[in-house]
Amino acid sequence: MLIVFRFLGAEFSEVLPNFQPLSALFFCGALIAKDWKGWVLPLGIWLVTYPFPAILSGNGDYLTPGVLLVTGAAFLATYFIGKSLQEGNAGVMVVGSIAAAIGFHLITNGAAWLVSPMYAKTPLGLWQSLWLGPEGGIIPSWVFLRNMVCANFLFTLIFISARFVFPKFSNAPRGLAVR
Repeated sequence: MLIVFRFLGAEFSEVLPNFQPLSALFFCGALIAKDWKGWVLPLGIWLVTYPFPAILSGNGDYLTPGVLLVTGAAFLATYFIGKSLQEGNAGVMVVGSIAAAIGFHLITNGAAWLVSPMYAKTPLGLWQSLWLGPEGGIIPSWVFLRNMVCANFLFTLIFISARFVFPKFSNAPRGLAVR
């Protein structure tokens, strides 16, 4: 199901850009799995599906090592935000997923501002990267942020709900386990 959303997001990137469960998977992987599986499963899905948005859109810029490293660092930050909230209740985790989406956006768009010649190296250029996007861009940056926040919220709720529905398979942290 996660891979299907990844493909749909790549195929219909102008309709719902960045509305995918991948960030929520990194975040919830840290919440739900207490060992290496919480990182390796999302990482594997991301690496296997990573080239498809670039291939489907015809934009190979996403396949550069720098973009791959920055995106990986943003997902790692997302994972550690989830890890820090393992002992929280469901409400804290949902709010944390929103914070993780904002953090991801700040990391990736901040890096774009630092290295891309499309943005002036001024506070206004940073604002353009974080909120408006590149000059002449089809979709402003805030749309990507909005959709990632919505996706993280929705998919985190789904992952948390699944822990209640399937408690037998749960090694969920306190506050998520069904007693």
